[in-house]
Amino acid sequence: MAKINLKERKNLEKKISAKKVIIPAIIGLFVVFGMLYFQIKGKNLSFNAVNFTYITAIFLFIAVLMMILRDIGYMWRFKILSEHKVSWFQAFRVIMLWEFASAISPSAIGGTSVAVVFVYKEGISIGKSTAIVMATSFLDEMYFLVMFPVMVFTVGPETLFTIGDISGLNFTNEFFYFAVIGYILKFIYIIFIAYGLFINPVIIKKTILAIFSISPLRRWRTDARRAGLDIISNSKELKKKPFMFWLKTGFATVISWTSRYWVVNAVFVAFFAMKNKHILLFARQLVMWIMMLVSPTPGGSGFSEYIFSEYLKDFMPQVVGIAIITAFIWRLLTYYPYLLAGVIIGPKWLGDKFRRERTGNSHLQISDKS
Repeated sequence: MAKINLKERKNLEKKISAKKVIIPAIIGLFVVFGMLYFQIKGKNLSFNAVNFTYITAIFLFIAVLMMILRDIGYMWRFKILSEHKVSWFQAFRVIMLWEFASAISPSAIGGTSVAVVFVYKEGISIGKSTAIVMATSFLDEMYFLVMFPVMVFTVGPETLFTIGDISGLNFTNEFFYFAVIGYILKFIYIIFIAYGLFINPVIIKKTILAIFSISPLRRWRTDARRAGLDIISNSKELKKKPFMFWLKTGFATVISWTSRYWVVNAVFVAFFAMKNKHILLFARQLVMWIMMLVSPTPGGSGFSEYIFSEYLKDFMPQVVGIAIITAFIWRLLTYYPYLLAGVIIGPKWLGDKFRRERTGNSHLQISDKS
């Protein structure tokens, strides 16, 4: 039986605290308004080049639908990986909390560190929860690793990385530099995950035990050892999964990430005249997300807006401030909703899952049965 005591609850509350929403929100707004101020200083801000028609409303609505489809894809994948042991509502709750944790954590870390707890508290064993989170990370990173070279080949490396007067393939191009670093990090990470999940899960067990050998975490070393053994067991199960299982999870992953990228395409159609540039715009977004991996700020706040406004500016009219405003609209659709969802869902979820502790129990027990 695994135990989650009151101290662990408080640690989790700190990690997903609503107070942490303030930091990325302030960083994002500060960067947006700071860049906007310096761009329009002493100049006239004009929206004459922007189309405000019924098409605007339609495609902004489509952008929202793309985000909903993205979350449905994530929920469907989670249900498949959990072997349908969770309801759609549970899947929704886990995904929202996971995205919230990612939104308030540095991009390179994401919400993976607490995602295991979210899955576990929905009644999945700790080992299986860890395997699900690792499989999710594996599928996400595989999407990037496969799609990146496909897009480079499709649109051409020079076209992909040449922005305005900045030439493409050289390390004086900051966009190329960030993309290469991000891709290398993802490649290293996916090798570790793939090796641990499908070849030698013992290495993951040893990694977990090494982490829980650190003094502040040593008290949970026994549970960590049990989790490591469960991962080995669940790794064997994952390796036995039929081709259709991986086809479904892979398809759900493609739906999720592709839908998220098409949000930008929809926003651009809503405001600008797009002339057969959708594939290039899609490819640029793929590179942009790889760049965002190196951001040290929570959820990429500030850095994401900067990359968006600079790397995608060729698709927008050369009007003062328009790229920054468009970047802000994009973040309003793809980032801030998860901050809001976490603030709404998080406290109730914590209260429900740890209610027994408040009524006098020192810990909550959940069966480790897979």
